[in-house]
Amino acid sequence: MAGGTDDTNPEASSPAGPGGFGPIVSSAHLADGAMPALSEVEFGMILANHAFERWMIRCMTAAGQPGLTATEILVLHTVTHRGKPKRLADICLVLGIEDTHLATYAIRKLEAKGLVAREKSGKERLIAITPEGETACRRYKDLRERILVSGAEELGISPEAMTNVARLLRVLSGHYDQAARTAASL
Repeated sequence: MAGGTDDTNPEASSPAGPGGFGPIVSSAHLADGAMPALSEVEFGMILANHAFERWMIRCMTAAGQPGLTATEILVLHTVTHRGKPKRLADICLVLGIEDTHLATYAIRKLEAKGLVAREKSGKERLIAITPEGETACRRYKDLRERILVSGAEELGISPEAMTNVARLLRVLSGHYDQAARTAASL
């Protein structure tokens, strides 16, 4: 017996996914433990993350800004958020970017494309959106509404259910962060 299932009886596998094959995971050796459902969630997050990154890149390209990475697009949207200039530390905190050089590189590239600008405020350097950056984000938003949001609405998932999924993902991200800190101290 492995993971609480009877290996000789395919009907006894628990939990059974579509077709009775067991959980749908990317790494069966990780699902063969106390919580196979977590492996299913992880596989879902892997697929969703890659699909989300592809979407962002292709949507921003269609919005007239080709050549940006997913991180650069996230930084651009974060700088645009609420129309207030942001500190590098705040951008990294909001996006969960541990290595500030990744955000710094993204800001430099966005600055070179004229989408953001750095400005001084006392001793701090702030990153602000430019009119070109606002235009790119507005075009992205319009495309997102027409392509992504309209399709998501057709799924029939209630806003409350979407909010619950978002809450679960935020809670899990905190758990993964704590587990990462623990693993780093071993």
